[in-house]
Amino acid sequence: MSIVEPTARSIAEAARRLQQGELVAFPTETVYGLGGDATNERAVAAIFEAKGRPQFNPLISHVLDAEEARRFVRWSDVADKLALRFWPGPLTLVLPRATESPIALLTTAGLDTVAIRAPSHPVAQALIRAAGLPLAGPSANRSGAVSPTRAEHVANSLGERISLILDGGPCLVGVESTVLDLSSRTPTLLRPGGATREAIETVIGPIAMSDAIPAGDSARKSPGQLHSHYAPTRPVRLGATSAVAGEGLLAFGPDVPKGAVLTLNLSAASDLGEAASNLFAMLRTLDRPGIDRIAVMPIPETGLGLAINDRLRRAAADDATA
Repeated sequence: MSIVEPTARSIAEAARRLQQGELVAFPTETVYGLGGDATNERAVAAIFEAKGRPQFNPLISHVLDAEEARRFVRWSDVADKLALRFWPGPLTLVLPRATESPIALLTTAGLDTVAIRAPSHPVAQALIRAAGLPLAGPSANRSGAVSPTRAEHVANSLGERISLILDGGPCLVGVESTVLDLSSRTPTLLRPGGATREAIETVIGPIAMSDAIPAGDSARKSPGQLHSHYAPTRPVRLGATSAVAGEGLLAFGPDVPKGAVLTLNLSAASDLGEAASNLFAMLRTLDRPGIDRIAVMPIPETGLGLAINDRLRRAAADDATA
């Protein structure tokens, strides 16, 4: 496994490996993705194997733009409005599969819908363009664990399971993309993320919120719908207003209680964008020997706070078996 700077030569090499069915980790504006050819069943199977990911959990296909997306999904006027506002960027759209779409059925967990987005990170864009392929790209970490926002996080989580990591520096958004289901009459938010609900509703009006988590081995329409996900190895305590012996504290805002073994502040200025970009890296830092449990201060349920709290609730779930 090698970590390389994203030069023209290394991106061309990464594209060559993708075309041959190999896996490459690459940066996006949200988190690092574990990329494989979304049209190649064997490459997609290798992604599931590398992550230890349940095969009823679909993968997002990454493309350059809306024009390319039309090859793989049945586009709509609503999708057009959203792509015009948010693409490239941290919004995934779930749309009906196009007739003769080459996206592998394993990529979509056998569903008749495809989750698709255009990432804005220049390295991701360059890699997709060079490969000439839609890239299946879940977060580049073992399934259910804390998502990677730096190249070293990928290396620590997946090790020798992949051969090449393109190091594009830290991810600016820091939480995964928002997933919006457009496959039925009412647009429905399946996963909050880097594009806020409020911003989406300014474009298309009110959207529904999905509270349902499919049971057992039922296929999900979106990644990030497992009850337990994004989990460190230490237990997580939410809504903390104080810290007790043995706890590491994930703080938010200027008023931070004392008493933790180690305190990291997502944003002393109460900036939700800063908090989102720090979330996964700080969770990883607190997930260490000498800390028995991670306490997390309350985060507002507005804007990016919706996505942050979604990740924290899943990180705190009891059955961390995703």
